[in-house]
Amino acid sequence: MKNLQPTTYKLQANKGFTLIEILLVVAAIAILAGIVILAINPGKQLGDTRNAQRRADVNTILSATYQYTIDNNGTLPSNIASSTCASVTTNEICKTGVATTTCSSGSFIALTELTNLTLKRQAARTARAIALRKAGTAG
Repeated sequence: MKNLQPTTYKLQANKGFTLIEILLVVAAIAILAGIVILAINPGKQLGDTRNAQRRADVNTILSATYQYTIDNNGTLPSNIASSTCASVTTNEICKTGVATTTCSSGSFIALTELTNLTLKRQAARTARAIALRKAGTAG
């Protein structure tokens, strides 16, 4: 009689990944990386950082000018009111607030005007803060 033992087939275990699986994973990672880079937008982030530093620098200058006017009975520093270079207007800036390489001739604002506006705003803020403090202590 024949040996009637059941025949067992060994399934060969696949070791490793197929090329299609690897390509799908790489494509998914590339898509996710693209989405993250678009969400982060490094160019805008760097620009915002530079603009924040510029704003801080301008605020420092305006605060120093404000302090100078307080210390000198309301007079502005003399070098703000006049241009130091005959060929270049150094006491004007573009009032659009947009960083451009050119500014049309009608859209300039004098630094004295900007400084006076800023000083008036700071004085109004200071007066409001003092009034709020007085109202808080009186109540």
